[in-house]
Amino acid sequence: MANPYKEIFSVPGTVGFSAAGFLARLPIAMAPIGIVAMLSQTRGEYWLAGAVSATFALTNALISPQVSRLVDRYGQAAVLTPATIVSVVAFLLLIAGTNQGWPVWTLFASAFLAAAMPSIPAMLRARWSEIFRDRPELNTAFAFESAADELVYIAGASLSVGLAVALFPEAGMLISTAFLAVGSFFFLLQRGTEPRIQYVAGSKPQKSAIRLRPVQIITLALIFVGSTFATAEVSAVAITKELGQPNAASLVIGVYAIGSFVVGLVLGALNPKMALQKQLLIAVAVLALTALPLPFAGSVPLLAVAVFVSGIAISPTFITAFGLVERRVPGAMLTEGVTWVTTGIGIGMALGAFVAGWAVDNFGAQNGFWVSVAAGIGALTTISLGQRTLAGEDCDDSVCPLAQAAG
Repeated sequence: MANPYKEIFSVPGTVGFSAAGFLARLPIAMAPIGIVAMLSQTRGEYWLAGAVSATFALTNALISPQVSRLVDRYGQAAVLTPATIVSVVAFLLLIAGTNQGWPVWTLFASAFLAAAMPSIPAMLRARWSEIFRDRPELNTAFAFESAADELVYIAGASLSVGLAVALFPEAGMLISTAFLAVGSFFFLLQRGTEPRIQYVAGSKPQKSAIRLRPVQIITLALIFVGSTFATAEVSAVAITKELGQPNAASLVIGVYAIGSFVVGLVLGALNPKMALQKQLLIAVAVLALTALPLPFAGSVPLLAVAVFVSGIAISPTFITAFGLVERRVPGAMLTEGVTWVTTGIGIGMALGAFVAGWAVDNFGAQNGFWVSVAAGIGALTTISLGQRTLAGEDCDDSVCPLAQAAG
């Protein structure tokens, strides 16, 4: 049996842009926690560290879709170059301000400007879509990207904190910024795989991709999915601490990501023929069902097993969600559409961490997982109600024909 991953990387240029893109997206996981580690050590104020990190994360969630919208209109090289330069310079100013004790407002200003950082996962998926549009290999490529995203979140946060603790407070942010600069530079050198600009000069102004019903449905669903991901991390830390085994938290979180990583790779290799909206419905149904045992896991071994099982549907959900975006969003706004969905995951993680933390503080460590249960039900309900639209059958408004034309 042929190796499907070997096949997708046999296309010239794919190895180059994928490797460079992996480096360039490490700051997605490294920067938010790196800011916290850096400022908490140098300033000694966790509220300040959290506030500056949140400024970066939330501003990036709002700005990155706009950057991607410009990419759809003017091309990756034309937009990513200035956006990356602004972000890199702002990160360097944030590091310098931390090291030199600059006023607090400069830290917030630097974090705000650093949020110009582009959504590299969206740029990568846009390149794969350009190469394998309407071909089964695209599902394998999206499976690889979801697995790579898992690796970024597994390795990135740990690397950032580890460097800050082992070397000096700014180390994690320095390396993160270097990855962004170097990775983006080599990514943009890969001009042969850059997607063609489908925007026609002089045409009617293009609507935002978030106004498309499929993008709205998938983004909302992935806000719920992102919440389950963050809730697992917060609750695992709280429960293992309550059980007197705080060091076990990293093990529990690790098996959660590993389960998702392995199943995602297998799904990409199998490349099932079932309609994507049905695959997504099955994935979120599994996500909702496997969340149910979590609140009842009362020991570290049981918690590890329950978390591993609950993580198996994460990557399949991401793979099919991005596949549906590629099918239901016109090519001229594909990068923006992918970015909105990616942003939904980030928003969900932020909200999930906040709500789970509140639940743990007020109702106990074990009850934080009820947020995962509620989020799983929310994702399942959203995708169930959106099946007709995601299948391309709901043509009650002028947007649907555009979406159908894309897939």
